[in-house]
Amino acid sequence: MSYSISQVEWQQAAPLLKSIREKVFVCERRIPKKIEFDHDDTIAYHMLVCDDKNQEPIATGRISPQGEISRIAVVMSYRSERIDIFILQGLFRIADKLTLKEVFISSPLEKVTYFTKHGFYPVGSVYMEAGMAKQRMACATCKAVKHIKKAKYYLSH
Repeated sequence: MSYSISQVEWQQAAPLLKSIREKVFVCERRIPKKIEFDHDDTIAYHMLVCDDKNQEPIATGRISPQGEISRIAVVMSYRSERIDIFILQGLFRIADKLTLKEVFISSPLEKVTYFTKHGFYPVGSVYMEAGMAKQRMACATCKAVKHIKKAKYYLSH
């Protein structure tokens, strides 16, 4: 299979990005639309992955200008393809262009060990977001790039 990955702007690609996130977060994870789609969408840098065979949008993720990685979503039928790696590579390239020293992610508690093994470390206390316990984690951008090849699929909201 082959895929196209692009950095896109919310204003032009919102329908495609929304369709992926609605499938993954609103339908699968039962996150209310009013929480899923926020004002950060308009200022974030977004990645979009499409299947080259059928031109369908299959994955997305975003990074804020401050380095907050979020809204990583891969449509269920593509999760075994490790599409998340393409998204993360794109997001880390953006972080590098922005000359960010660190990136952050809000990790579900069950993924904290996973992120720790990949160079992230916990920051602050556990908190609740959209009914889920989360841990903010950080990673030096240069360290994140080294570990990205080993990444497994996860959902980040």
